[in-house]
Amino acid sequence: MTANPTLVEALRGSAVESAHRGAWAVVDADGDLVASAGDIDRPIFPRSAVKLLQALPLVDSGAAERYGLNAEQLAIACASHNGEPRHVAVAAAMLAAAGVDEAALECGAHWPYRDVVQREMAAAGQLPGALHNNCSGKHAGFVCLGCLLAGDNDKHAFLSGYVKPEHPVMREVSDAIEATTGWRLADAPRGTDGCSIPTYAVPLRQLALGFARTATGIGLREGRARAAKRLMAAVAEHPFMVGGSGRFDTRVMERLGERVFCKVGAEGVYCAAFPKSGLGVAVKMDDGGTRACEVVMAALIQRFVRLDAAEHGFVQAFADQPLVNWNGIEVGRLRWAA
Repeated sequence: MTANPTLVEALRGSAVESAHRGAWAVVDADGDLVASAGDIDRPIFPRSAVKLLQALPLVDSGAAERYGLNAEQLAIACASHNGEPRHVAVAAAMLAAAGVDEAALECGAHWPYRDVVQREMAAAGQLPGALHNNCSGKHAGFVCLGCLLAGDNDKHAFLSGYVKPEHPVMREVSDAIEATTGWRLADAPRGTDGCSIPTYAVPLRQLALGFARTATGIGLREGRARAAKRLMAAVAEHPFMVGGSGRFDTRVMERLGERVFCKVGAEGVYCAAFPKSGLGVAVKMDDGGTRACEVVMAALIQRFVRLDAAEHGFVQAFADQPLVNWNGIEVGRLRWAA
């Protein structure tokens, strides 16, 4: 197997200290490959990078309408958030709208990603709950979908085990991923994600196709196309919900609005939709490094999204960024090398 190319270099002074290999694909909604590097046909686990696709049934099913979910709540359904107070409040409100509470979530609990929030909670003697989990918004969306699917049955009993592959909620989610990417999940390697739902290995080429279809609605049935448009509009209106303070996804989407939807996944995965360009993007770093993956995504945004001079400079700061030590001294750079 041919090694993937070096996409990102970490410099110490003027010398390359580390190199990050990986692959990326840019595809249009017809499935034509626009550009790529590396092995884009090897199935990889996209992890949280596909939360937009996983949220499609929440809207397509009518659950979002049934429970009166607003744009902020739809945005957090696509999120890997910091667990900041606003994130917790919005996820909790989604559950309340469906008539359940935090106990319905099966994503597990962890401390918020944001250090200052951790310290504030610890100082107050508080422990994290499932709502602090970075996936609580996505899971709140799953729970709302499950409450709708439960019909006249006991919703709590129906929701039990909603993270399992065979549960009706996960079957809806898997169907949405399969329909958008065109990849048969029954034949794909399957694992368990950090938040306990199933994750399926899909090639970068197909992931990029899924995001191109989501960006344009081409190749999707009408309900899914409408759902995709509504979710991306919600994220463009409330990008803080998708990540939070200081996060790449939030900062880029705050600046570029509806031209870019981008979403990180664990182990060096990034997916994006460029609606104005009609393109989908998928990136995977061999070493699982998120910092390198952000550099690649920034470089691809520069290449495939129309930017003015100020926006180009803003994105360039992510594609070629200084490495600073604890004394504030610049010691090197992290840069796009492809």
